[in-house]
Order: sequence, then C-alpha cells, then structure tokens
Amino acid sequence: MALDRKQTPNDLNAFWMPFTSNRQFKKNPRMFVAAKDMHYTTSDGRQVLDGTAGLWCCNAGHCRPKIVEAIQKQAAELDYAPAFQMGHPIAFELANRVIEIAPKGMEHVFYTNSGSESVETALKLAIAWHRARGEGTRTRLIGRERGYHGVNFGGISVGGIVNNRKFFGTLLAGVDHMPHTHLPALNSFTRGQPEHGANLADDLERIVALHGAETIAAVIVEPMAGSTGVLMPPKGYLEKLRAITKKHGILLIFDEVITGFGRLGSAFAAQHFDVLPDMMTTAKGLTNGVIPMGAVLTTAEVHDAFMQGPEHMIELFHGYTYSGNPIAAACGVATLETYKEEGLFERAADLAPYWEDALHSLKGLPHVIDIRNMGLIGAVELEPIPGEPTKRAFSAFLKAYEKGILIRTTGDIIAMSPPLIISKAQIDELIGKLAEVLKSLD
Repeated sequence: MALDRKQTPNDLNAFWMPFTSNRQFKKNPRMFVAAKDMHYTTSDGRQVLDGTAGLWCCNAGHCRPKIVEAIQKQAAELDYAPAFQMGHPIAFELANRVIEIAPKGMEHVFYTNSGSESVETALKLAIAWHRARGEGTRTRLIGRERGYHGVNFGGISVGGIVNNRKFFGTLLAGVDHMPHTHLPALNSFTRGQPEHGANLADDLERIVALHGAETIAAVIVEPMAGSTGVLMPPKGYLEKLRAITKKHGILLIFDEVITGFGRLGSAFAAQHFDVLPDMMTTAKGLTNGVIPMGAVLTTAEVHDAFMQGPEHMIELFHGYTYSGNPIAAACGVATLETYKEEGLFERAADLAPYWEDALHSLKGLPHVIDIRNMGLIGAVELEPIPGEPTKRAFSAFLKAYEKGILIRTTGDIIAMSPPLIISKAQIDELIGKLAEVLKSLD
C-alpha cells in the first residue's frame, strides 16, 4: 500500500526538529503538504500565504516550472559526480553565472551545501590565506554581537546570538566581537538605513589595539543582520568597516546568505551598499531553497594566493562530498534564469516602497515598539511580556498561521521576507492579517 504523505504521521517522535519547541509542536502539529508560487497548502487543506520565503530562501516562490524541470532532467542524466579531481560542466556554468551578477571584483566560487558550511569555509580560507602569504600569526576572527553565521562551531563562535552559543562549551579560541548596531532609543521606526550608529564600527580599532593587527585574520558581518531580528547597518557603518579592515590588512567577509539573490533589490547587499568585501558567503536563494547548496565568492587576490607551488599539488585541503552536486548546480542555473527572466531583483526594488508603507502602517498597534525595513525585508518588534520573553511573538506566530499567513519570530521580533513574486494585493493581505493578529494579542 502506497504511503499517503499528505496525512499527518501517526508517530511524530522520531524526528527531532531543529529550532523548534518540539513538545508544543507535536501536541498540535502544523504540517505543510504542498506549495505553489506564494502559498503553502496545509494537511487540512488550507492555503497559507508565505510571508517568509520559507526560511529566507524561496525568493522565486514555490514549485517554479523551470526549476522543477531542471531538477527532473538532471536527476535522469547525471545524478552525482565527484568534485575532487573530477568535474562536470554544469558546476562550472553555475559558477560563471554567479560571477556575472556578483559585485565587480568577485571572481571565484567555492561550493558548499549550506550557509553554515559557507561560513566555515570562508573562515578557514581567511586563516589559510594569511598563512599562504607568510602571515601565519593572523588567526584571530572577529564577529559581532547578535550576529548569525549558521550553527557550526566556527559560525557560532563568531556569531553573537546568546542561545546559539551558551550551550556548546568554549567554542573557538581567539574570537572577539564588535558591538551590534541596534540603537532603538535613536533609530526606532526607521525606514531603510538608520542615521545613527556609524561610529560603532570604530570599536574595531579598539579590538585591533587590544590584540594587534598582526594576529587578526578576518572580520565577518552580515551587511544587514537577518536572523537576529532584521538590524540595518547605520549610514556609513559598512564603509567604515571596510576602511578599517583595509588599513590593517584584515579580510572582510560579508555573510550574504540572507541578503544575497535579490532580497534588497540588488543581486547582493554588497552592491546595494556599494561596499566590496574580500569574500561573500551565500546559500538559500542560490537554489531558491529547493536543493541544499551554498557558495563562497572570493576576489582574485584571495584565490590567487593559493595558486602557488607545483601544479600537480592540491592547493586547498578543504571541500565537501556534495560540493557542486550536479542536481544542485542544475537547480542553481534554473533559479538564476528564473530571477533574470522574470526581473525579480528589479521587482523587489520596485515593490520596496509599497512594502515599506504597508509595514509602517502597523505603527501604533498594541505592543508595537519598533518597525524596520529594507528591500523586501521587514521586522515588527513587540514589547515583551514581563518575565516571559518570546511568548508574545510566538503567540502572534500561532495566530498568524491560523489566519493563513506564515511569519517568523526571533525573540519578540516578527520578521518577514516574502518571495520576490509577491503582489501588492498579497502585501495588503499579509500586513492586513498581521494587523488583526497584533490587535488580538494580550
């Protein structure tokens, strides 16, 4: 008898769900069984408007024909090929297409399988790059408070979200953190980049003075911090970071796992802010979230430092079984073609003002203490219930699901990042239903 996957399984015990209140979920599971364009279908037949692009990843919407067809065709033609000492054409084709839309100066692509692996790769590359150039004392890594760089040991070490760190021991040695850029007393209800806080980048000079530039390999930041609750870089902040890192010979890494592939209206945030880092980490939108895949983009200066010595020798002892996986690469090519053919990056830029106005219409509703936005990203920060942090936002999440919209919460912040195919009418629906939810909260 064929398994009916559209039924809720009888036993939910075996699957230990990530970043989930497992006991609460399994008492009253929320199951998606299908998706198309802007909507999920639930196991009880309801349509749920996707206000989060899955997990910041389905930028072109769901079950898009070109992407589905490319995966099916590739699976029947070449299902797997090793990337160690062997190649297949589509991995090279995708890398070329990524570089075509990347900021001028980014010239090379190293494949991974996720944002977390992209971060680990970039951190390793930074340390190895300095060593290859005869500066082996540069091993220290600098992150930022409230930063999110995935969940592997390197990522949580440079990351600054407390609960992601505190359960897992001492983490990597030789890591320091700059202050975050969230200044609600000065920047609340900002539209786009806030005016205040560029001076926070100067704290990097303090860290350099404390440890010595000769010990620091890299600084990693999200150009716009997403998972911590959508924190925008103050005007001039990223430019200062770039100037300070260049001054001291420190590599600058932009974590563009969320901001990459159109989220801010440009292919990458580096273009939106006109600041070129030395490396960029990507994933999510690279394959529209359909097949796991990530990539680190580097300048020629980073890449070429490894291309020394005898040509028959391996230059970098790093990689993954699934680096450049054929099906993932085919998915990536089809995804980039979908973005281009439908003009989705430009669409995001065009929709951004409408999205901004809709989002800020929530100002004044119960418990709303801040609203932030940029591109097709937005956050609504709620006043926490005294003594019960996160509870008010989680209640909003559950009520939103019942009303037919998917939002995401982190702490007491509601974050939204809809697929770039969203219409103005769907923006009205999403924000209108969220307003109803906010008015109903205790």
